[in-house]
Amino acid sequence: MADPRFFRAAGPFTVAELARLTGAEVGGAGRSDLSLADVAPLDTAGPTDLTFLANPKYAAAFQQTKAGAAFVHPDQAHRAPAGVTLLVTGNPYIAFARAARQFYPAPRPATGIAPSAVIDPSAVLGEGVAIAAHAVIGARVEIGAGSAIGANTVIGDGCVIGRDCLIGPNVTVSHCLMGDRVTLYPGARIGQDGFGFAMDPAGHVKIPQLGRVRIGDDVEIGANSTVDRGAGPDTVIGAGSMIDNLVQIAHNVVLGRGCVMVAQSGISGSSRLGDFVTVGGQAGIVGHLSVGEGAKVGGQAGVVRDVPAGTAVGGSPAVPIMQWHRQTAVLNRMAKKKDQ
Repeated sequence: MADPRFFRAAGPFTVAELARLTGAEVGGAGRSDLSLADVAPLDTAGPTDLTFLANPKYAAAFQQTKAGAAFVHPDQAHRAPAGVTLLVTGNPYIAFARAARQFYPAPRPATGIAPSAVIDPSAVLGEGVAIAAHAVIGARVEIGAGSAIGANTVIGDGCVIGRDCLIGPNVTVSHCLMGDRVTLYPGARIGQDGFGFAMDPAGHVKIPQLGRVRIGDDVEIGANSTVDRGAGPDTVIGAGSMIDNLVQIAHNVVLGRGCVMVAQSGISGSSRLGDFVTVGGQAGIVGHLSVGEGAKVGGQAGVVRDVPAGTAVGGSPAVPIMQWHRQTAVLNRMAKKKDQ
């Protein structure tokens, strides 16, 4: 179970309640009235815990689990031990995620404004806004109802923050218009100058960065990630996008809806990603490119040309994923022959 010093379960919930929540069908031992107190991995779950099997790689652990109930795909249900109540669903991982959020809903910060917070008189704060110690709220800032600003965070002049946003400690936000339910994790930097200058042997000339950052609803931006404001056009983070820790997004970049960027990846200026693009860890995308809807960029890939919608690329320079695998296989064979 989760350490109660940091996490408190909201249960118990019955199997029937979780089935209604997730749309799963009750099977196996079929105990719809079974009360579940917590969630747990397959190998540590006990009779009052909920678990799941989403990857067949863990089928052996599933066959040995002592869990009271488990989400499972219909194709894997036959592997369940006797006595385990099944919640049968086409996507056990998503179902488990929804159930786990019931047990562990996102904690809400205490409302109120710390005495040490510095708030410009022209700022407009919605109902129930929380502002922690030593935060600074600039002139003409608007913060929607239910949002929380962490300790030592600075919200620059004119920024707009929507409803129910969670801005962590030690964050800086400037030149930004933010939607609802946005989460910025500690140390995130939003809206700073883009890296734009005209090169000159006599001394590089900085180009004013006159755009903004626009962040859609339900976006998460991880710890110590950076999103530069635009040079003229805006930098845009589409609704529902998930950005990991230590990610760099340059000026004028446009992310579509539901994009995912994994840690240490980066996008150079003016590139555009369609909806639901995935960028793996440590991948890099050069500037002024287009990555089509649903494309996947593998970890450590170096993208130097446009990526069509729905394709997967890997390697550096990035090529279609199967081509990259073939190249890797050929190089391995050549290296083995050389060693013989």
